[in-house]
Amino acid sequence: MRRKPFLIAFFLFPLLLILTVEPAGAQARLAKASVHAPPLAVVKANDNRKRAGELRNGVLTLQLVVGMARWYPESPTGPFVDVAAIAEEGKEPQIPAPLIRARTGTTIVATIRNTLADSTVYVRGLVERPAASLDSIPIPPGQSRTVRFVAGAPGTYFYMATPGIMKLRVRPGAEREQLGGAFVVDPEGGAPPDRIFVINIWGQPKDSTTYTNAVAINGRTWPFTERVLANVGDTLRWHVVNASLRNHPMHLHGFYFRVDARGTGRADTLYASAKRRLAVTEDLSPGHTMFMVWSPDRPGNWLFHCHITFHVVPGNARLTGKVASEHAAHSADAGAHMSGLVLGITVNQPGGVRPASRDRVRKLHLFINEGRRRGLAPRALGYVLQRDARIPALDSVEIPGSTLVLTRDEPTDITIINRLREATSIHWHGIELESYSDGVAGWSGNASLLAPTISPNDSFTARLTLPRAGTFMYHTHLNDVEQLTSGLFAPIIVLEPGQKFDPGTDHVFTAGWDGRRTPALITINGDSATGPPIEMAVGASHRFRFINIGPAVRLFFAIRRGADVVTWRGLAKDGADLPPALAVTGPAIRRLGVGEMYDAEFVAREPGEYVVTVGPPDNHLQYKRKIIVR
Repeated sequence: MRRKPFLIAFFLFPLLLILTVEPAGAQARLAKASVHAPPLAVVKANDNRKRAGELRNGVLTLQLVVGMARWYPESPTGPFVDVAAIAEEGKEPQIPAPLIRARTGTTIVATIRNTLADSTVYVRGLVERPAASLDSIPIPPGQSRTVRFVAGAPGTYFYMATPGIMKLRVRPGAEREQLGGAFVVDPEGGAPPDRIFVINIWGQPKDSTTYTNAVAINGRTWPFTERVLANVGDTLRWHVVNASLRNHPMHLHGFYFRVDARGTGRADTLYASAKRRLAVTEDLSPGHTMFMVWSPDRPGNWLFHCHITFHVVPGNARLTGKVASEHAAHSADAGAHMSGLVLGITVNQPGGVRPASRDRVRKLHLFINEGRRRGLAPRALGYVLQRDARIPALDSVEIPGSTLVLTRDEPTDITIINRLREATSIHWHGIELESYSDGVAGWSGNASLLAPTISPNDSFTARLTLPRAGTFMYHTHLNDVEQLTSGLFAPIIVLEPGQKFDPGTDHVFTAGWDGRRTPALITINGDSATGPPIEMAVGASHRFRFINIGPAVRLFFAIRRGADVVTWRGLAKDGADLPPALAVTGPAIRRLGVGEMYDAEFVAREPGEYVVTVGPPDNHLQYKRKIIVR
């Protein structure tokens, strides 16, 4: 089929239009300590367990200082960068910035002193919420400012300082978001035990082709991030704060979390119980927050991470700026084949693991093949399901991989046979399963039995029992950029017992990338060309299943008639049915971050021509597929 490319002009990295800091002076440079300068204070990674300031008689007093410090986002003996950071007066500088936390109605008096010798600092976010804007308080070098405000509506917010001036740039000249911190307002009666996780980024070009980053959760980058410990049955309440100027689709392995609140930085919305939905991935825009609640019911090692590939692969997400070596990209060591915005979670089960009994197991064989190169990708890789007695040809490839149609509650063992020349793995995205089968080499499982890589000419059997019907996916979790952009991703459709999959009324749109060129060439169902028209009858119900699994880039999936967006009824997010209060008719358009999935029901009430579009809604360079309604 002849390819008709459509280019996405808002590719996240490195061509995203973002609001970046054009720094001034010393804070713009990697560390080069002068023999004449006093040693810099070392940044302390802030786990956000201890509130800053002093609370007395309903007044929280803060004494904050902005100054230069030395940040080791990895190990204490690893690479470092000299950055501007925020400290409490007389204490270590912290990244994220010191936690501001108070109950609603508390008066907050904050004094900020700027010790930077050559940069004015602009402080934002020290205002009562909700707020029309976050204001901007300029503090020249050597000066201080004091602000007084009331902790307003309960919620999750952030504040930050910016050295230098703000400029809108096409290419990221520098990122100085290590100066952001959490600002949490609790209700009058206080809050139950919870955790706060803040995402910060420092970055700048190393040369004309290399960008060097420090991307961190609570001041550390994987594998040096905190290990979260929990027991089966615990209730975990997390505030997640995106204090950076990039979006981050945050993904939890193996479990759903409930989204109780979402915030914009200026205001926070606590959802009524009827509108609290489940998710496995939630896309956080720059400066946005969420409050999530989840409870693990299975033991083992799990991950919570950003699903933008460039934020979690070695090299891209570390200060060295080096491309990952072949050894690191295919390593069985989870500390080598991942880095960046990743949290490790270990769930223990008191009394030991009690494996569930499994009988009448359905057995499938899935081959990982490489075929003849196609399109722009350096390789053509694919998952090929054995559908009958014949073993698929060695060079047969399907991109995306074979759609797996499974049945709720039916035990299913999938044996993966790796025919590639390198190791790989498969993550079952959105699936509630045992940890050992989750697909993260060197991490999934437990301390006594960790999941291996699937070596060349070797196999691995994943044990699945699907507890809910819905739309899911599977994809590589090793050498992610090359393998993902070469085709190692595919949808999973889980049906209710007795239900049959009907492609005439059930339509799957899986978005991926053809290679890693910039701007990205997005493919739908493995191709960037328009597919054949979808035939529909007036009044007939059709289900549309949308998946975004490129390495980066948000996409809008929509159904239009002419220039107008029509309506559909939302059905599910990330494979979980929407609560009745959200499963309602509304505009037929949905933005999905990487790793998000969405299902909707479309019923055409009038005959004519409609179109499915994928891409930014204001860009004519979109994927379009006709719907003919008679």
